[in-house]
Amino acid sequence: MSDSLPAGAADGATEFPVAAQRAKFPALARAGDFIFFDNAAGAQIPQGAFDAVNDHLLNHNVQRGGPYDRSRAVDASVQRGRESVADFLNARDPSEICFGMNATSFIRLVSLGVAQTISRRNEIVVTDLDHDANVATWLALERMGVNIVWWKMRDGGVLDVNDLKPLVNQRTRLVACTVVSHALGSLVDVAAAARIAHAAGADIFLDCVHYSPHAPIDVQAWDCDFLVCSGYKAFAPHMGFLYGKREKLVALPTFREDFIPNEPPYKVEAGTFIYENVAGMDAAIAYLAELGATIGGRNEPASRRENLLRAMTAIKTYETRLSRAMLEALHFAGATVYGVSDAAHVDRRVPTFAFNLPGVKPLAICDAMSDAGIGIREGHMYTPRLMRRLGVSPETGVVRASLVHYNTLDEVKRFGEVLKGLRAR
Repeated sequence: MSDSLPAGAADGATEFPVAAQRAKFPALARAGDFIFFDNAAGAQIPQGAFDAVNDHLLNHNVQRGGPYDRSRAVDASVQRGRESVADFLNARDPSEICFGMNATSFIRLVSLGVAQTISRRNEIVVTDLDHDANVATWLALERMGVNIVWWKMRDGGVLDVNDLKPLVNQRTRLVACTVVSHALGSLVDVAAAARIAHAAGADIFLDCVHYSPHAPIDVQAWDCDFLVCSGYKAFAPHMGFLYGKREKLVALPTFREDFIPNEPPYKVEAGTFIYENVAGMDAAIAYLAELGATIGGRNEPASRRENLLRAMTAIKTYETRLSRAMLEALHFAGATVYGVSDAAHVDRRVPTFAFNLPGVKPLAICDAMSDAGIGIREGHMYTPRLMRRLGVSPETGVVRASLVHYNTLDEVKRFGEVLKGLRAR
């Protein structure tokens, strides 16, 4: 069963404690006036995540599975990580959480397993909105007899589930799509996409990497079969994790050594992953749970999942304010905003903005922002097909500014002033 926000949770009436949260990120204090607006390429991490990584490396930097205390401490740390990530995703069981290097490697692992189960259902649906890791990985299966079907983005930079319906049929094996565009910030109705896929007997695979820092994740409500995330966008060190419904993981063919149990999560975790980064992920989730436990002066006991839901809902509400302010700044400067650009529909995006400024090269915009102490990014954002759909050369690409909950309205104002100055040249 999916969950809902506890009574009295943040609904916008409570001011988001951005100053208090910023104080928990040592990199923000060390950076002085520098503005981190490149969070889609990697967010900063709270002190607790640093401490967890250091504690592992100092006190039990050994291999798990040994009959001594330090090794048993690693086993316990990994299990705590599974349990906290399961709560973060609202998974039914921690055994549905598999740890590894990154999301891309998990996409490849699942794709190779799916390829071994192809029969008459030999069609896989991909989108032109996704990161290329969730496109090229599936395209590589064409040589194994898979037919690729394209779910195409509409001109407004969004995927419409009505366009998916005619693409899915008794030949469809799987639908692969993102939860939100890492390039444009456009949200996808993945629960509706899952209903369409399942009605035809197909699976759905979700790339949740970019969505994870912005709003609550609920794999049960979405009813997804597989989902991948990476810690580096969700205030944790570099690591990846895969969620799969237990029955799907049991059935998935994987590579494993003979001595590895043929059951999840162990059958999926080939080799040794980075234990200290799993500890850092656990700590990042603890940071979010603490936010949920304290926001608005709430003191009554709650489960970790309830606190996470509360925190991520508060983050979503606050980031909606950031998105409105960013859209205003971009429009005032005369920028072309790709994706959802109407402030009336700001609930259909996260605060990740792809734009261009007429007559100014993307690199020149980034250089000017860098000179002003603002970090943003330019290029094709690992989505060359998307760039072509937007009428943009992949070689020059777009400018991307990506915000998270430790960013402020004052930072948006500074960004807007620099952008306005570029327009005036």
